[in-house]
Amino acid sequence: MYYHNMHQKSPGVSRIISVTGHGNVSATPDFVQLQVEIVTKGKEVSKATEDNAEITSRVIESILALGVAREDIQTASYMISPKYDYIEGKQLFRGYEVTNAISVKVRNISQVGMLIDTAVKNGANSMSGLQFKLENPDFYYQRALIIAYDNAQMKANTIAETMHLHMPPQPVEIVEESMAEPVLFKTAMANQNVTTPIETGLITISAVLRVKFRY
Repeated sequence: MYYHNMHQKSPGVSRIISVTGHGNVSATPDFVQLQVEIVTKGKEVSKATEDNAEITSRVIESILALGVAREDIQTASYMISPKYDYIEGKQLFRGYEVTNAISVKVRNISQVGMLIDTAVKNGANSMSGLQFKLENPDFYYQRALIIAYDNAQMKANTIAETMHLHMPPQPVEIVEESMAEPVLFKTAMANQNVTTPIETGLITISAVLRVKFRY
């Protein structure tokens, strides 16, 4: 933060105080997004795909049985890849690998650990991309903006008091800084009733404003 010299303002000269305001709002996540992967291998591509389809169906049914809505389960990716071994500089074909990745939206966060265990027991062999999210992050961001502006105003008022100004500084320019995705701060809230404990934590939404005040 900075401001111009503290001398008495000359008639007709506009002086500016420029400050940066920060605002943070914390919220409990509304849902979890994670990716469940089923990987199968086989010498014949038809065998690998058949096995994968069978296991994937079983995994999906087990997730549905936990109360997850079918519309919250989507195929994220499907890949068939030939695999090779390299021995003494020679490429030896060893079969095919089929990967079916399913994206699951878990609205009941307390079930995440149970869902992971259930999916693994029914054939899933990889989990990735577990993210805690908010249904309406913009609502919290708007609140963070208000806090950021109040923070900027407080800084400007403090500078004005230090300079012994008779009039409070007036905002003449407000610039919203671009922010990254909301940040998750984990807390000790692990659910110990499941085999795989998952920490819920809090999501912190931040806003930054650059504000210029005239005095």
